[in-house]
Order: sequence, then C-alpha cells, then structure tokens
Amino acid sequence: QLQLVESGGGLVQPGGSLRLSCAASRFTLDYYVIGWFRQAPGKEREGVSCISRSGGYTNYADSVKGRFTISRDNAKNTVYLQMNSLKPEDTAIYYCAAYSTTVQAMCIMSRGMDFWGKGTLVTVSS
Repeated sequence: QLQLVESGGGLVQPGGSLRLSCAASRFTLDYYVIGWFRQAPGKEREGVSCISRSGGYTNYADSVKGRFTISRDNAKNTVYLQMNSLKPEDTAIYYCAAYSTTVQAMCIMSRGMDFWGKGTLVTVSS
C-alpha cells in the first residue's frame, strides 16, 4: 500500500512562503496522480491542487491560483507545493493524496483518492 508523508508545515506571517513536501514510500509515485487538499477549522476539506503523472498537467483551486505551485520529482518520489503570498485564510491542515491511473496527462481533484497522508499544519498569522 502506498504511504504518503507530508512535511514542511509551520507558522508563517501573512505574505510569507512555505514549501510542503509529500514523500511516498513502498511504491513509486510514477503511476499516481497526486493532489493537495486542505481542511480549515470548522470547514469542509477542499481541493487545492493536483498534478498529473507526467507532471505536465496541473490544476489549482481559484483561491490559490497565481500563489501556489505544485511540482513533482519522480526520481525522489516526492511532490511539492510551493506556497507564496500566504494569507490567514490559507491556515489549515494540508494533506496530500493519490490515485492510480493509466492517463499520463490529466489530473482531477474531485476524483476519489485512493491513499491519503496524515497531514501537516500550516498557520498563517502575525
């Protein structure tokens, strides 16, 4: 079973940056789409971004477009989420998740995910 571990969360001031990592073990990430999701206190979990198997296709929630960038390094079995210009409303637990697919160049955030990490907390506050 694919295992995912998130890291890189923490406390940052508004306008600051963080880079989250999602490291996979037991299986290669080559065959998986990876998505980042977040859940703020008292709110439902929402999709933030996803990246295709090839890395050539990405998708973002409107709330993070232009500020967040998702990327993957299959050689390191790791996916990243670079978060810039952070706002207090970005405060949440961030999860990475994966689903397997034969499609190289597409990702769908609304699709059900097969595997989830345990999350990393991001707090944006002055």
